[in-house]
Order: sequence, then structure tokens, then C-alpha cells
Amino acid sequence: MKRGFYTTVFLIANTICMMAQGNGVSAIEKANSEIQSYIEPITTLFYVICAVIGFIGAVKVYGKWSSGSPDTTKTAASWFGSCIFAVVAVTAIRAFFLG
Repeated sequence: MKRGFYTTVFLIANTICMMAQGNGVSAIEKANSEIQSYIEPITTLFYVICAVIGFIGAVKVYGKWSSGSPDTTKTAASWFGSCIFAVVAVTAIRAFFLG
């Protein structure tokens, strides 16, 4: 009697788990398509942010250059490096989600 009861309970639980798997796959596919639809606008937004940061950096470097500051080259290199890193990072993240 016990063995039949446990077998029935196990089969019912297993059937419920198997039926629930289909909903999880469709939810993951839906989330994946939603994330991919957000990537393009977010990428464009980050490129605009990079451009603004680059412009601010150019203004700061010009201000140092105009005032004759000795560390103009160091400042220019750091701003340029940060802009290059930001653009490469955004491109890599985009490739990760769309590739």
C-alpha cells in the first residue's frame, strides 16, 4: 500500500514538473527578445554620453593648454584613453547581447 501511494505521488509530482517546463522556456525566450529590443537604444544613448564626455574632456584640455599648464599631455592622454575605453566597452557589451 505504501509503495503504491509513494509511486503515485512521485508520478503526479513528476508530471507537474514536466508541464511547468514549457512556461519557463517561453518566459526566457520572451525576456531574451525584450533585452535585445533594448540594446540598440541603450547603445545609442551610451555613444551620446561618450561624445559628451569627450567634448568635456576636450574643453578641459584646451583650458589647460591655453593656460600653459605643464601636465596638458597627461590630461589629454587620460581623457582620450577614457573615451576609447568607453566606446570599446559599449561595443563589446552590444556584441555580447546581440552576438
